[in-house]
Parts: sequence; structure tokens; C-alpha cells
Amino acid sequence: MNTNDDHVHLQIEIPPNIAISDAVSVLKSASSFHLKRKFKFIREIYLEKDGIWSVGYFSSTVGLNEAQIERYIAWQGKHDKPQKSRLF
Repeated sequence: MNTNDDHVHLQIEIPPNIAISDAVSVLKSASSFHLKRKFKFIREIYLEKDGIWSVGYFSSTVGLNEAQIERYIAWQGKHDKPQKSRLF
């Protein structure tokens, strides 16, 4: 798992009998519940029934490139950060 300012990259294994949309729904619901319980400012921003996540998500299969996907997730947030210029 890795995070950026506005999204999360997560690699998980989902059994074939569980729909990806159901797994994402459970992850978003459970994490929203726990974050609102832990952080008062989140409870103050969102209504009790509202989740904190957007409705969308992206999903892809890993196949034989699991190590490559792990590196990609670990790299997120590192290459997009502004770099200091060394002109002088």
C-alpha cells in the first residue's frame, strides 16, 4: 500500500468468488468507519452516514508481474513531488 495526496494505491488478493466492486465497497466502508471513529475532524466534516471516499476506483489484474506492480506502488508519490532547482 502507498498513498498520494488524493488517492491510495493498494495491492490485494481477492478470491474469484468475490466481485471486485464488493471488495472495494467493503474496504471503503470499513476504512471510512474506522477513520471517522479515530479522527474527530473527519467526523466533523462528514455526516454520520456519508463515506469519506469518492465513488470511483481503478482495478487491474496483476498476473505474473506482481513484483513490478509492488515496485510501482512503492514508487508512487516519490516521482511527482516538486524537485528543488539547482540553477545557481
